[in-house]
Amino acid sequence: MNKDIEKIVKQVCESNGQNKTKMMNIVTSLQERLGGLSGDVMDLIAKQTKVHRVEVESIVSFYSFLSKTPKGKIVIRLCNDIVDKMQGGEAVRKAFCDELGVKIGGTTPDGNMTLEETPCIGMCDQAPAALVNDVVFTYLSTDKAREIVRELKKHGDPKKIPHRLGDGNNAHDLVRSMVHNGIRKKGPVIFSDYEAESGLKKALAMSPVEVIREVKIARLRGRGGAGFPTGMKWEFTRGAEGTQKFVICNADEGEPGTFKDRVILTEKYDLLFEGMTIGGYAIGSDTGILYLRGEYLYLKAFLEEMLEDRRKKGLLGKDILHKKGFHFDIHIQIGAGAYICGEETSLISSCEGLRGDPKTRPPFPAQKGYLGCPTTVNNVETFCCVARIMDRGATWFAEIGSKGSPSTKLLSVSGDCSGPGVYEFPFGIKVRDLLKEVGAEDVQAVLIGGPSGQIIGPSDFERTICYDDLPTGGSIVIFNQERNILEVVKEYMDFFVEESCGYCTPCRVGNVLLRNGIENIIEGKGEPKDLDYLKELGESVKVTSRCGLGQTSPNPVLTTLKNFRGVYEKLVKKDEKGFQPTFDAKRAVGDAEKVAGRASVHY
Repeated sequence: MNKDIEKIVKQVCESNGQNKTKMMNIVTSLQERLGGLSGDVMDLIAKQTKVHRVEVESIVSFYSFLSKTPKGKIVIRLCNDIVDKMQGGEAVRKAFCDELGVKIGGTTPDGNMTLEETPCIGMCDQAPAALVNDVVFTYLSTDKAREIVRELKKHGDPKKIPHRLGDGNNAHDLVRSMVHNGIRKKGPVIFSDYEAESGLKKALAMSPVEVIREVKIARLRGRGGAGFPTGMKWEFTRGAEGTQKFVICNADEGEPGTFKDRVILTEKYDLLFEGMTIGGYAIGSDTGILYLRGEYLYLKAFLEEMLEDRRKKGLLGKDILHKKGFHFDIHIQIGAGAYICGEETSLISSCEGLRGDPKTRPPFPAQKGYLGCPTTVNNVETFCCVARIMDRGATWFAEIGSKGSPSTKLLSVSGDCSGPGVYEFPFGIKVRDLLKEVGAEDVQAVLIGGPSGQIIGPSDFERTICYDDLPTGGSIVIFNQERNILEVVKEYMDFFVEESCGYCTPCRVGNVLLRNGIENIIEGKGEPKDLDYLKELGESVKVTSRCGLGQTSPNPVLTTLKNFRGVYEKLVKKDEKGFQPTFDAKRAVGDAEKVAGRASVHY
């Protein structure tokens, strides 16, 4: 191994305490510095962290931002989410390919630049978008794509490419991003004015049990979409056996069409950290982990600085706000491009320095989570709500919203509307009222809760967004009458096929079969009986899959079969001769023709 590379590997491992639980930080840092993680590099990482080489390689092979083969010094990742494609992403992709002279997945002959595609990067409100190393470029056009490549050929530094800085902390010296916040509507909870640390001060004047009781009285439900009661989760974690407990914030919002957490992390980070600290006090933890998705790496230095500022103010560290014996600190764990890590047990695996494989439940994280210790995992918006509950009181919080869904919900709205961005609405808003608010006209379908949620049509627009009707983690994507709804379904099934961890057969194979079935119908090869087959297959995948990904991945198919049945029925037809329309006789004998050296005759 090259001595310089060996020195870099040892330096990175040592800076992370040669700790195997810091493996994600080690490999992501080395990927950035070396362009790839070769066999020799993985051998040295294994030696430095005292793990088996296969453990390192399993991580490198799992996360899409990591690679065993060298990539260019500059990696351009084009977002291939359907919203980006709707906004002209295909033309932008072609412009990048033409200007670089490579196809997707290729590296320029000089080895300097690699062009890739990646799923949603949390910029659907300003699509098409791309990541150039860790620099975000938004509102791309074909001209901008060519300009970016030409600039990179000149100086090789994406940070030097001229761009207008975004609003708020996007213009901070440690961010300097062209991303804009896109806050379209401020509500009374997350985006309202508040007195910093008021919630934390009031929490520390109470006992931990009283804090949990207040959260329970507020009826706060997890804002990730499932809506599990937060107070109950904390109560379970506090009551679990074990002296060491952990607080984890899930900031890995990988659900296509979701970007609300990006705005909180940029502008309301103090509210988030305050909520995490209250969580640590409530469950009896001294350690918090912010799991930050790799696509938001551009915010890491800024967030680290804000955490250090809190330490200096006595808001993190020992005896917080002079509360004797209450010690709590937060560190950041970076992801590397894996949607499955949004599932809490997969996220815990990643935090432990492992592949993001889901864990079998029970035991649940509250009993046995990070490093086998009781752990509460809540998302960004949930922790912000906790701080506001402690500040204003449970009654105030519970009086907002609908009966079964108290308070407000942040919604990431994108697609065919004039006002894409982040909206804070009280729970209980009707879909029709939401569409009017965001400037959506001639709407054919609305995706509620991302592809793992529901695709609904106009007959459901009187329904309400709440846990008892249309639950959502925040993603709202709008499709007008010009969109091919089955092409939308196919795009989302492509996403699930790519993002499945492959652990269980129902998800690994079932999603491929669902995707193939949709393709056949689009191509006119479907029969009426295929619709029943797809429904039965989708329901089987949901019931038999191991984790939340497979349990929700059939939803694009199942919800459109229910709500857009007519679209399917127009495309399927019965073959009177009894032939299988999906069977290509010519292709089936192709290999035999090569062996025989002659063409077949078909009757």
